[in-house]
Amino acid sequence: MRRIEDFRDCHDIASLAKKMVELERHIMFPTVYRLIELALLLPVATATVERAFSAMKIIKTELRSKMSDGWLNDLMVCYIERGIFKSLDLGKIKKDFHKKGRALPLPGSSTRH
Repeated sequence: MRRIEDFRDCHDIASLAKKMVELERHIMFPTVYRLIELALLLPVATATVERAFSAMKIIKTELRSKMSDGWLNDLMVCYIERGIFKSLDLGKIKKDFHKKGRALPLPGSSTRH
């Protein structure tokens, strides 16, 4: 590729991918372009898996080692997406559940049925 003047300024994989699209070489060499895409995706995919295993290591302690897969999955989603869960208004959620006509009040609610 360095012999072709258009590709001389490509010093990394990302710039090579951009230049291939600009020159429409990704159509001419789809397999090469696909390999470049996969090479660019690999660090993100690896980091996501490492993040999930790190969360599992924190959540699944010896005391909780016998939990079901569904419960572990739910806890991992809550842990990994904790930024979203911290922004939720728990008072509003509690009021919404209370409006649904539950037979027993939720813990901490002041009204009783």
